[in-house]
Amino acid sequence: MALADQVYGFFIPTVTLMGIGAHKELGARIKTLGGKKPLLVTDKGITKSGLTDKIRDLIKKDTGIDIVVYDETIPNPTDKNVHDGVDVFKSNNCDMIITLGGGSPHDCGKGIGLVVSNGGKIHDFEGIDKSKKAMPPFIAINTTAGTASEMTRFCIITDTSRKVKMAIVDWRVTPALAINDPLLMAGMPPALTASTGMDALTHAVEAYVSTIATPVTDACALMAMELISKNLRAAVANGADMEARDKMAYAEYLAGMAFNNASLGHVHAMAHQLGGFYDLPHGVCNAILLPHVQKFNMIAKVDRFVDIAKAMGEVVEGMSKRAAAELALSAIKTLSTDVGIPSGLKELGVKEKDLKTMAENAQKDACGFTNPRCPSLDDVINIYKAAL
Repeated sequence: MALADQVYGFFIPTVTLMGIGAHKELGARIKTLGGKKPLLVTDKGITKSGLTDKIRDLIKKDTGIDIVVYDETIPNPTDKNVHDGVDVFKSNNCDMIITLGGGSPHDCGKGIGLVVSNGGKIHDFEGIDKSKKAMPPFIAINTTAGTASEMTRFCIITDTSRKVKMAIVDWRVTPALAINDPLLMAGMPPALTASTGMDALTHAVEAYVSTIATPVTDACALMAMELISKNLRAAVANGADMEARDKMAYAEYLAGMAFNNASLGHVHAMAHQLGGFYDLPHGVCNAILLPHVQKFNMIAKVDRFVDIAKAMGEVVEGMSKRAAAELALSAIKTLSTDVGIPSGLKELGVKEKDLKTMAENAQKDACGFTNPRCPSLDDVINIYKAAL
């Protein structure tokens, strides 16, 4: 819980459209923001699915505007992705950014906007609030229920030379408009639904035990946990279950509201290294690390882990605090297993010889600064080992 004499900001998009069919208002919102030549940032998978053309046609029909498409974003977007996108933005005289997809296109679009407005290289913005100028008008259209990048001030970009994910936290990259329409999420395959859902759970848990959590972020985090524990299995089992999709869209957004303001912890600090070093899927890395990091954290926030157990549907009456808190970890593991997350990092090709290097980099990651317990380098190495 935050100290009473400290002041905290609360960051969120100016407008968020939610619910089935929300994306159909896109054209009107582009007009409101004054865009004349938007750059649509997405990836090849979205384009192959037909969704890029669907959005392009919608914009053309409602506004008469022809958009420019940059769909070279890759999972774990890189500094090269960002700078290539900047070249496309400038060479086409674009004046607005629209991102379409999950966390990768949103983060890439944020990086493009930072460099377009402020100059320099994306590396210049690593850290907290390094920008000096506002981004171009920015609309984020979400297609996954996990990263919450469509509404946060976080931007994660891989530095290809260092094999490290740069954590960029800057209030200016918060989208002006976020769109969360479960219709656009219905095509997510089960594995992606599972990994993004567990990513959202990680956001909620880390925000709830963060050293700068507030009553507002607590409320968002707990409701997100409850919705995820009740709906993720159904969304994985049947992607056409629109009630489950809708509830997961709300859950990931609430989790985003929580961590966008309470920040994260060592799960993300460590997962970023796995993504940067091995180019592994972020949500899967988070899911595998989550119970191991929280086992380490538990002595710092026992009461909070009891709350997490309750939010995830565990019955804790008549149990000691420690036993009830342990149920939070078992609930996380059970959900992860049920939705098909790999049991350990070895299945992803992680090697013990690389753990020390990744642990050293994790200790420098800004996401770890609000972890409730301060791990030593050896602690981080041992957590990685336990997760193998």
